[in-house]
Amino acid sequence: MLRSMRRFAAFAVVLMFAPMAASAQALDTKATAAYVLDQTTGTVLLSKNADEPLPPASMSKLMTIYMAFEAIADGRLQIDELLPVSSHSAAYGGSSMFLDTTDRVKVEDLLRGVIVLSGNDASSVLAEALSLDGTEAGFARMMTQRAQQMGMMNSNFANSNGWPATGQRMSMKDLGILADRLITDYPTFYPIFSEQEFLFDGRVPSNTQNRNPILGLGIGADGLKTGHTTEAGYGLVGSAKQGDRRIIFVITGLTSTQERREEAEKIVNWAFRQFAQKNVVKGGARLAQADVWMGDIPTVGLTVAEDLSLLVPLMNTSNGISAEIVYETPVQAPITKGQKLGELVISFEGMPETRIALVADQDVPLGGFATRLRTAALVLWERFGPKPAAPTEDAV
Repeated sequence: MLRSMRRFAAFAVVLMFAPMAASAQALDTKATAAYVLDQTTGTVLLSKNADEPLPPASMSKLMTIYMAFEAIADGRLQIDELLPVSSHSAAYGGSSMFLDTTDRVKVEDLLRGVIVLSGNDASSVLAEALSLDGTEAGFARMMTQRAQQMGMMNSNFANSNGWPATGQRMSMKDLGILADRLITDYPTFYPIFSEQEFLFDGRVPSNTQNRNPILGLGIGADGLKTGHTTEAGYGLVGSAKQGDRRIIFVITGLTSTQERREEAEKIVNWAFRQFAQKNVVKGGARLAQADVWMGDIPTVGLTVAEDLSLLVPLMNTSNGISAEIVYETPVQAPITKGQKLGELVISFEGMPETRIALVADQDVPLGGFATRLRTAALVLWERFGPKPAAPTEDAV
């Protein structure tokens, strides 16, 4: 079967945008890499070096936390379970819960120790408990594998906490994917990220404050994780909710805690003030149709699975929006309703493109004997049938 990729302007979609064609004022961030996502609509608002694998520092602890939440959800780990502290975990410096090998710590306290206090030791204790071989290195290999399963293809882990190590890398987009999953998959646990203080065991009263600089600023911020090493600079995976909208953002490479706070607040204000949510396409509306190979009907419609809303920049100009439908044709039968067959690619001037899955609008069973016979005959005719004569020039 010969396949081809079809791309064409989605004029019907553009017409739906036409009264509000717009151009976004691109945000000029001091971060060396950044990614901003409107989680409510799936619109990417900013992408700066977002796919580049970079040292993630403590922001990589979010992967350890996600896997700990998974283990609690499936019963491999209990929230009130006491975990031992190995000499390896206790030896970590940097941000810490100040654990020692005489401690046995509740999982719930360890989670807060990682999220609120950014404890390298707490992260390692959870890692060793969940590792197949009982080591943090073994857990790091599990982290890399799980990240790839989640679509985080620019992530690789050498430890559980972001301590500087060869091969410890994540992209800002991958961290955005991870933040999205934490918020969506574990809404019961997510409020821990907004806790501004955690006093563990009363042993170090000076080590109680959440390092997230935008919590408590009144801008809807409620997570997620800071990071800092000399190599990575200052970074933050953040999220904020105002009204019905939630944004997720990731920044790194900043030069100080003050610059990190200023950039984070600037991004939140920009994302909420410069865009408006608009309905674009009704779910089920046929946007295009693809040829079907060996099906009992010749074509299948392409649609979005549910009503589609996007964020539109508020600054009005002209010709600022383009939309394109991309899919391979013909599509091999059988086809199931809802099966992804292509993408709707929407671009606003000054913003990254947004890709939305296009799915089949109906089932298409495999055709019967007559269909297969007719298809085979067409293939044979195309391969071996008479070819049109080459054009000739008339004599002058």
